[in-house]
Amino acid sequence: MRAMVLERQGEPLRPADLPEPSAGPGQVLLDVGACGVCRTDLHILDGELAEPKLPLVPGHQIVGIVRELGEKVERFAPGDRVGVPWLGWTDGECRYCRSGRENLCDHARFTGYDIDGGYAEVAAADARYCFPIPDGYPDLQAAPLLCAGLIGYRALRLVGEAERIGFYGFGAAAHILCQVAVHEGRRVFAFTREGDAETQAFARGLGAEWAGGSEERPPDELDGAIVFAPVGALMTAALRASAKGARIISAGIHMSDIPSFSYADLWEERTLGSVANLTREDGNQFIALAPTVPVETEVTVYPLAQANKALEDLRAGAFRGAAVLQVA
Repeated sequence: MRAMVLERQGEPLRPADLPEPSAGPGQVLLDVGACGVCRTDLHILDGELAEPKLPLVPGHQIVGIVRELGEKVERFAPGDRVGVPWLGWTDGECRYCRSGRENLCDHARFTGYDIDGGYAEVAAADARYCFPIPDGYPDLQAAPLLCAGLIGYRALRLVGEAERIGFYGFGAAAHILCQVAVHEGRRVFAFTREGDAETQAFARGLGAEWAGGSEERPPDELDGAIVFAPVGALMTAALRASAKGARIISAGIHMSDIPSFSYADLWEERTLGSVANLTREDGNQFIALAPTVPVETEVTVYPLAQANKALEDLRAGAFRGAAVLQVA
């Protein structure tokens, strides 16, 4: 099969012809149609997530067709279209799994990090951690739902019932979650790179009532905020823009250091927090919700062989919405 492979962190992916994987017990074998490109992939490539399996096929927003079922798989059939997210396996036995917090599993394994992912024509995945894809979403539009959508949705739940919500960084996740938040009747305030009029207009077009630079004060105090950009200083910027009791959630897996800040910025029951991974319940809820909004994903499409270009364009902010590799 054709694949793009990370041989050594800090270096570009290498095109390769690899043996196809097989479906082990509990797994499904997928013919990959599309795979989303995520900032987490950049963190792995750059060595900011330091312990990937090497060599590695990246990619954890996989949409594919089930070709084969491994032993003891009963929930899917050949021909089904499914999505594969970041959380790829848990032990089901640690105290986090037993208490409904499988996203924090002590021995979790992750797609495109511990397990070969979707920058390839064929992938094997744990059937427990695959989700049926709604019929209304073509492969390319469905792929961003599997990380940008799922992780963003979990972050949105952690913000609570915030009416006035700020999104810091308006990329793949924020452009999905803006639609969900507006659907829920929330007021969205979008924060972008300074002077990025195009992205600010994009945010307003998706329902944000205000859009401006990341250091600007919004017209109203925020009840909560999600920081999507991996910039620690945005956590304190969000605090300064927030009302009493606000929750500020980091939705990234990696972030630069959060600078020191005055206790006065945190006082009055403001909180800082983070989101880690996802649960299957998050996935089931969001996949059911997306068509009812309906969430529409804006994608820039790259062929599999141009995965390095897609990653560099993501780094440069060269497109709006999400990048997706067309594999099939």
